[in-house]
Amino acid sequence: PGPKQAINYADAVFISNRGINLPYPMFSSGAWVAPALLIAALIGTWMFRRWSRARQAATGQILPIWSISSATIVLLPIFGFFFAGWPVTWDYPSFGGFNFKGGFTLVPEFMALLIALSTFTAAFIAEVVRSGIQAVSKGQSEAAGSLGLKTPQALRLVVIPQAMRVIVPPLTSQFLNLTKNSSLATAIGYPDFVATGGTVMNQSGKAIEIVFIWMVVYLSLSLATSAFMNWYNARMKLVER
Repeated sequence: PGPKQAINYADAVFISNRGINLPYPMFSSGAWVAPALLIAALIGTWMFRRWSRARQAATGQILPIWSISSATIVLLPIFGFFFAGWPVTWDYPSFGGFNFKGGFTLVPEFMALLIALSTFTAAFIAEVVRSGIQAVSKGQSEAAGSLGLKTPQALRLVVIPQAMRVIVPPLTSQFLNLTKNSSLATAIGYPDFVATGGTVMNQSGKAIEIVFIWMVVYLSLSLATSAFMNWYNARMKLVER
């Protein structure tokens, strides 16, 4: 529907052909506590993981690293926000004139692009992960079970480290494809990098310079993605004797 007939949810969320209008958070002076505690929680989690691994190597006792780390990262910033007096208010959208004012808007073109690319790429990545896990011999899971490891532990400590050798190379290709496929936003009228460059090209007539900028940007993104995935692949590579 149009803005005047927009679907209204509790006078906070409005859905119309202009997009989805949502409340916008506005932070006051004490809001710095939450990101500061989040950084502290990340550093503390990293130190805790190193200490717990050293303790496991020395004593053989396994601590619930993931549950403790997740609780620390989530709860510590929330407690900081609470003790700081919850320094956040909400700017709610309201209809005025011919459009909505306040809040922020999720435009339909962006949502269509986000959902389409996410679903398309997730389907390929799910298949890559599935094939990588199935590439590991079933005997590895059985051996882990005979050592007393539970199914999540066997998957995380035995199966996944071996499956990553199969998963990472095609996963790199999917990340590179995702970077390039985002240029399809031009087809649905979303002003992405390519569409903006096309507008500049039409107004300036400097096609060679614009295309060169496109090449440099996409080449930089591709090289950065490839470098990071190669580094990660080297980290996950199994060291054989």
